[in-house]
Amino acid sequence: MKRKIFHAIVTLLITLVAISCVPGKKYKTLQDTSRQYMDERDQFKTDNIGLDMANRELESKMAVLEKQLGTVKEDISKAQGDRDKAIDEYNRISSKYTELQNAQEDLIRGNVKETQDLLTELQAAQKNLQEKEDIMRQLEQTLDTKKSSLDELTFELEKRNARLVELEKILDAQKKIAQDLKNKVSDALLGFENNGLTVTNKNGKVYVSLDEKLLFKTASWDIDANGKSALKKLAGVLEKNPGIQITIEGHTDNVPYKPSASELNDNWDLSVKRATTVVRVLLEGSKIDPERLTAAGRSEYLPVDSRNTTDARQKNRRTEIILTPDLTELYKLIDKY
Repeated sequence: MKRKIFHAIVTLLITLVAISCVPGKKYKTLQDTSRQYMDERDQFKTDNIGLDMANRELESKMAVLEKQLGTVKEDISKAQGDRDKAIDEYNRISSKYTELQNAQEDLIRGNVKETQDLLTELQAAQKNLQEKEDIMRQLEQTLDTKKSSLDELTFELEKRNARLVELEKILDAQKKIAQDLKNKVSDALLGFENNGLTVTNKNGKVYVSLDEKLLFKTASWDIDANGKSALKKLAGVLEKNPGIQITIEGHTDNVPYKPSASELNDNWDLSVKRATTVVRVLLEGSKIDPERLTAAGRSEYLPVDSRNTTDARQKNRRTEIILTPDLTELYKLIDKY
């Protein structure tokens, strides 16, 4: 819906410009609306960075869980050792207790004092035995608690592993889509690369950058035959990849635009006009859905080279076509968790 609104605004802007100069207030409104959609586009870039951060955060949490899992395993091993020692001590005391009972029976008719001493020792042994039984019971309870905690941590770790695997699988799929798209675009534009055109893969998107000399003459927005040929070949690739969103950005250098008798006022106008001209060439005679396209003018405010030199200004005068794969499945996974 936002793309339809923006497309309608751009169309209205061009119509009004063709008839007469746009009143300042209406032009400002259209300019603000264009800036809003550019901000939304930048937000998508930020979302992509956020996804990578979410992926690293999941990996960090998994490392913490694995460390906790190791600690619980060590606690369980120690608890099992303590329990085994308690069992050995219990068996030793039980044996001693039996010996004392036998001795008591042998001496029951003997010296009363010796019998009393044996009885006292027997009572102490009984008490000690009871204490060991209590300790053993506590150790068993502790062991059960540790095992339960281990099971919970293992289950949580498995869930996080599954989530991470699913997330990485979708991210890899998105990267593969972007790489395949870059290869298709590079193959289609093979004769133009390094001749005023570059194709790069960045942040999961494909950037097709066209120098001013490939498309336009200085201060003009009319595309020559060579530039149209490159755009037509690119349109053929975009027709076959309907899930790709297309953003066309016009960029100028920092030299003020001199309108003279032109219908444009400044570099903002020139950058937007060049972007919309590229949109029309891509749509002309193609089956590309216009809803997939967004035209934007960045004027001089997003340079690739900030130096104030002739070479830098030439680099900055460019048109960028940004191709964004469909991220719907990735967003669904993020919303799910």
